[in-house]
Amino acid sequence: MDSDCSYHYTDNFLIDPYEEELKEEKRRRKEMEKMKQHSDMVGFVADGQYGIPTRCPCGGSIKHDVSPSPKFKHDFDTQPGSRYFTCTKFKDDGLHFRQPWVFGVEQEIEKLVMKVEEQSKTIEEMRKQIQIQAEEIAKLKT
Repeated sequence: MDSDCSYHYTDNFLIDPYEEELKEEKRRRKEMEKMKQHSDMVGFVADGQYGIPTRCPCGGSIKHDVSPSPKFKHDFDTQPGSRYFTCTKFKDDGLHFRQPWVFGVEQEIEKLVMKVEEQSKTIEEMRKQIQIQAEEIAKLKT
């Protein structure tokens, strides 16, 4: 064989070096896709932890969980310990929900207050429009 030929033999098989590069490129792409999926999932978890969660980004349902013992000695509640919204498939890998109950409820109340404020503005605008239309109707009658 020529010395500048790029093919070589291994265990009686002719191997193309470009084939090896393609395999390596394919392996790198799979690894990059896995890293991107992981990064996206962490982002979904971070973005999704606002208000009361209904589903975990992994697809698991959310349960209301209570830690077995109180966090502080002066804690009192109908159940001992701190309350959490927790994914049923929870693992401590950053890809599943485990959100303190108080934060979720507080954020949900903030969202509801903002919605009520928006609706009250809309109602006020509608009242003004009704008043304007009533005045126009009164002018048309005269």
